Amino acid sequence: MEFKDHNLTADAAAPGVRYEERALRAPSGDEVEGLHVVWITLDNPRQYNSYTTAMVKGVILGMRRASNDRRAVAVVFTGVGDRAFCTGGNTAEYAEYYAGRPEEYRQYMRLFNDMVTSILHCDKPVICRVNGMRIAGGQEIGMACDFSIAQDLAAFGQAGPRHGSAPDGGSTDFLPLFTGVEAAMESCVLCEPWSAHKASRMGLLTAIVPALKIEGEFVANPLVETERWVDELGRSVFGEYLVGEARVAAKATLKSGELDLSRLDSEVDGLAYRLANTMPGCLTKTVESVRKHKLAHWDRNRETNRAWLALNMMTEGRAGFRAFHEGTKGRREVDFLALRRDLADGRPWNRELLADVLATVRDEEEVAP
Repeated sequence: MEFKDHNLTADAAAPGVRYEERALRAPSGDEVEGLHVVWITLDNPRQYNSYTTAMVKGVILGMRRASNDRRAVAVVFTGVGDRAFCTGGNTAEYAEYYAGRPEEYRQYMRLFNDMVTSILHCDKPVICRVNGMRIAGGQEIGMACDFSIAQDLAAFGQAGPRHGSAPDGGSTDFLPLFTGVEAAMESCVLCEPWSAHKASRMGLLTAIVPALKIEGEFVANPLVETERWVDELGRSVFGEYLVGEARVAAKATLKSGELDLSRLDSEVDGLAYRLANTMPGCLTKTVESVRKHKLAHWDRNRETNRAWLALNMMTEGRAGFRAFHEGTKGRREVDFLALRRDLADGRPWNRELLADVLATVRDEEEVAP
């Protein structure tokens, strides 16, 4: 039969995004004839797979192409390497181009919104393969996926208020559905990362697998034990001492081992095969029905959020993203208390205030507008 071509473009390739068709594999490891899984991979490992404008376009085209692939049973959305799935928007691009240009950022946010929507509208179930950090916008596009499988050294969280933004690219819509309102409030406002084990306990993950090998054997993330101690001992002086000692030992264990993501790949392959063993039309309808809970919030809020995020690039966004990009290691956040005092004293957001804000993370006194 000669099929119609429903793709928007003949080529879904884009700089920084890989599009691949990989064999569907049975639990035996054998390839299933005539069916495959689409892998869409963010390929910017030097910048922790943060997405540039071009990469956003690539994800949109990739999700659309995968939707129309008659032989694809699922989409795997992941990143290159073992450090990060995605850490959100590319801060170099934000700081050097979008900061101070609200109309340009508004157009960019249209593309970002379309990327999230392309995941939520994909006609195939989308599996987020969390190979490392899933932070900020990375957390948002990850939560838009239908399933998430993570290696247990991964970290999850937001960047918003600590870096001059609000997590309104999906986290304020999706996270309360996963965790409840109070835990979502804590994560979105304080921007303190969660381990994969905590993310799993909070309902964010389908499965977690170990990735650390010590003397040839997989072991769980050694830092997780310190999490338990914090929960049990609270923040007393004695508790902080024990947690500190445990963290030192855990970090030494981490350094002594090697990372191996084979278990992660096996778990992802297994989920794709289980999805393939369902009625295709019923699977698609069920996925769409469950997604409606995310879409109800996303469709209601994304346009007003886009407008606010664009305007914010004239003030706190402009300062926060430039501070992160231009600051030195350990000095990538503004002096929040000084900024609050300045605003309380009535200082306007102008070139002089921006210079003072950025001077707290840079050695230079003169800062370009």
